[in-house]
Amino acid sequence: MKQSDFGGRIRFGDRPRPASRRDVLKRGAAAAAVVAVSAVVLPRFAIGAKTPVKVGILLPFTGVYAKLGENITDGFLMRLAEAGNKLGGREIEFVKVDDEANPAKAVDNTTKLVKGKRVDFVIGTVHSGVAAAMVKVIEKSPKTIMICPNAGNNDMTRDSCAPNVFRTSFSNWQTCYPMGPEVAKRGHKKILSVTWKYAAGQQMMDAFFEGFRKAGGGEPLEQIWIPFEDVEFQSILTKIAALKPDAVFSFFSGSGAVKFVKDYAAAIDRKQIPLYGPGFLTEGTLEAQGAAAEGIVTTLHWADTLDLPANRKFLADFKAKTGRTGDVFGVQGYDTGTLLLRAMAAVGGDTAATQQLIAAMEDTVMTDSPRGTWRMSKSHNPIQDFYLRRVEQGRNTVLGVAHAQLDDPATGCKL
Repeated sequence: MKQSDFGGRIRFGDRPRPASRRDVLKRGAAAAAVVAVSAVVLPRFAIGAKTPVKVGILLPFTGVYAKLGENITDGFLMRLAEAGNKLGGREIEFVKVDDEANPAKAVDNTTKLVKGKRVDFVIGTVHSGVAAAMVKVIEKSPKTIMICPNAGNNDMTRDSCAPNVFRTSFSNWQTCYPMGPEVAKRGHKKILSVTWKYAAGQQMMDAFFEGFRKAGGGEPLEQIWIPFEDVEFQSILTKIAALKPDAVFSFFSGSGAVKFVKDYAAAIDRKQIPLYGPGFLTEGTLEAQGAAAEGIVTTLHWADTLDLPANRKFLADFKAKTGRTGDVFGVQGYDTGTLLLRAMAAVGGDTAATQQLIAAMEDTVMTDSPRGTWRMSKSHNPIQDFYLRRVEQGRNTVLGVAHAQLDDPATGCKL
């Protein structure tokens, strides 16, 4: 065994052998990582403190969302390392599974973690369809707590809300609703939208046009849907050029966002047809997109140029630990770590104290997050600022706050 980048020792399966943290991520479902740390035996929970806390990490480590899964994981592990790799004074055992951004495998993968590995917490995921399937398993296992560090599926904190499901990221509605009034304010009327056809894409387009209509912007000129993971955009761009909308609103993320933004810049004059979207369009992608991303305006709950001490520290530490530039996905992983640390401290490491853990998470107010102050809503979704951003010289420059302390409507939630 050898030291990991985050201070623990990594072991594969039953036979110890040298491995890097990156190897763990690449092996996905086949890998089980155990981080051994010294335990502090608390008098209140002496027996349980001798056993490790089991944390299942169900994220994409392959495919178009692989980088997102990697950065979420690294942000999460970095935060735990800052606290000495202990949760309520107990050792931590991580079980990492590659969900492949595949909803068809989500129930089986989640069940293996909950019933097979008997994890105390499940951290996941990125894809909204996978998250929806995960919730169906978690809500039937009330002693397991799920913390979602990315997927914005609205229903998770609306009709399907459950006491043991929390989110540290956003709802899909939150990311796009503030852009509707902004685009209308800029005088655009004929708006064409284009995105992947799955839950996140549908919900984000609905949210944008909801805000657009309320601000007097009108109905969409046309909505174009693409099968998830498809990155062949040429015929779509030809259609956009022929329809000549006032502007295009688009959601893609990861490597899909890189391809779309570069193809758009090559085929469309953005001075004539500007491109807008939620921040994922230019988040964690700017180095690969290069000049093609310059001038794109987005809304998101974080930006690399956000001038906060906590954000500057996060970016410096993430770079030092990983060699990569931090992004919103790393921030969400980092805040997930903070939420878990605080909750476990509140119960003295007692994972059997489910109701007290839930209460501690519900009472969360983050005043030291890299994104700025946020608090947990009654439906277990962050209430937070959403920033208006424009790409300038390869960075997402904050132009202002598009919507302060935005709360998802949480329709249908009975919590």
